[in-house]
Amino acid sequence: MPDQKYWNPMVPELLVRNFQVSLKFYTEILGFTEVHSRENPDFVYLEQEKAQIMLEQLSDDSWLTGNLEYPLGRGVHLQIELSAIQPIYNRICKKEYPIYKKLKENWYPTGECSSGQKEFLVQDPDGYLLRFCQHIGNKSS
Repeated sequence: MPDQKYWNPMVPELLVRNFQVSLKFYTEILGFTEVHSRENPDFVYLEQEKAQIMLEQLSDDSWLTGNLEYPLGRGVHLQIELSAIQPIYNRICKKEYPIYKKLKENWYPTGECSSGQKEFLVQDPDGYLLRFCQHIGNKSS
């Protein structure tokens, strides 16, 4: 596992239908690195900067609360804040992988100011919705 001081207190674990396809997507396209893995069922703990995520092959032993149908993870999206998202966006586009929402700049009110970020959304091979964002500053509202 990651060094305890870097192990986030909340790390999503996504059940995936094809472990190798998902692992390739998260590592080769999104740029995550493998921290820990095991087999039977296939499992991997991934990180990129401070973002961490786990993938596990869907199996008969998976903790399921209901039937899983594509797209998985309906009703939730995962925000992943990184220092630079353009390289990931470029890799996705180069691979001609579908973008859910194109890269754009958004400003969100946060009280007396607005916080800006560049962001885009993409669905992973199982349909989990991922929002990559990069903080670009604050401005007065």
